[in-house]
Amino acid sequence: MINGILLTQYNGKILGPVAKLLGIILNWIFVFLNMIGIPNIGLAIIIFTFIIYLCLLPLTIKQQKFSKLSALMNPELNQIREKYKNKTDQVSMQRQNEEMQLVYKKYGVSPTGSCVQLLIQMPILFALYRVIYNIPAYVSIVKDSLMGLAVEIVDTAGGSEFVASLKTAVQYFAKSDYSLPDTIIDVLNRASSDEWDSIINKFPDLVNFDSARMLFERYNNFLGLNISDSPAFIVRNAFADRNFILIIGALIIPVLSAVTQWVNYLFMPQPQNQSTADNPMAQSMKTMNVMMPIMSAVFCYTLPCGMGIYWIAGAVIRSVEQVIINKQIDKMDYDKILEKNREKYEKQKSKIKEQSSKSISALASTSTKGVAGIAGKNVSDRNINYNNNPKAGSLAAKANKVREYNEKNKK
Repeated sequence: MINGILLTQYNGKILGPVAKLLGIILNWIFVFLNMIGIPNIGLAIIIFTFIIYLCLLPLTIKQQKFSKLSALMNPELNQIREKYKNKTDQVSMQRQNEEMQLVYKKYGVSPTGSCVQLLIQMPILFALYRVIYNIPAYVSIVKDSLMGLAVEIVDTAGGSEFVASLKTAVQYFAKSDYSLPDTIIDVLNRASSDEWDSIINKFPDLVNFDSARMLFERYNNFLGLNISDSPAFIVRNAFADRNFILIIGALIIPVLSAVTQWVNYLFMPQPQNQSTADNPMAQSMKTMNVMMPIMSAVFCYTLPCGMGIYWIAGAVIRSVEQVIINKQIDKMDYDKILEKNREKYEKQKSKIKEQSSKSISALASTSTKGVAGIAGKNVSDRNINYNNNPKAGSLAAKANKVREYNEKNKK
């Protein structure tokens, strides 16, 4: 494979298959839009986004149920944290973890439940960037619209060399072989309007130029913007041409991205009667929800407009979903959910307590052996001589904790 050629689909081990699948779906959508007479990549991305989020809806509902149940179980989790506050010994840390696990079992949720949707969405987002950044590699109609012109440029004396001298070509494809039509298509896909003009001015006899440009601009034009270009690129070129309307249009993409992300956050279930100062996780989530709109604005300003369209469409769709889900979740009887989990909870509770007893007995045995090895201090060879005022963290202190635990269980 020649270095620098992007028309070949991305072949990464993880994102490559995802990008290929997304490209197939996007290609089908575009073919359908072309059949009904409205072939537009921007519209195809919006429909694609709707399909993706529709497929993720079961996970979204599960995640929202987790958020609602979290608000109910957080007081119990906070009590456990307070109970073992400042206790860093191994036994206390183990018992705290086990008691928190029982609370999660009681409410029928997983501590990692809220992360699943994000873990699924991130590969989709990164792979979609590969697809949108190089639409002709995945959408066959767009590639075919440029192929005739690309072949003609390659066959024209000096055509490939001129295309290689374009700023876009130098910036993105400096190491490519410009004698290949596929590479020319890559350059045309990234070329600005001025660079398209320079090609026809240099080679006025290109037969396929007008038809190829008309189709390409029709496919990629969304509300006056070329979705293959980033808002930063559009603003830079529009500012040089004093085209302030185009500047405003380009800036709308990152601004709408930030606004829709913030609105989506407002529709999300919020913790009730819970101080973020007492819950570091809630505090970090609040910070993330504030930072995400800012980050999305920065990303959508530097990435192709197609990514911004996906981001905005996704936030709008999530907000609509959230309103519907919130109404359904508010009608749910959580007492029935807890009752349904009770039998499973009691079984898990007995099992965890049994495992806890075995584990702590093992720790007691280990600690006793360690203490018994110190002759003439706090223990004898056969029986532990417990010190009433042991030094914190010493073996004698650990022995006292083991004794107190054993005595408590015997009672």
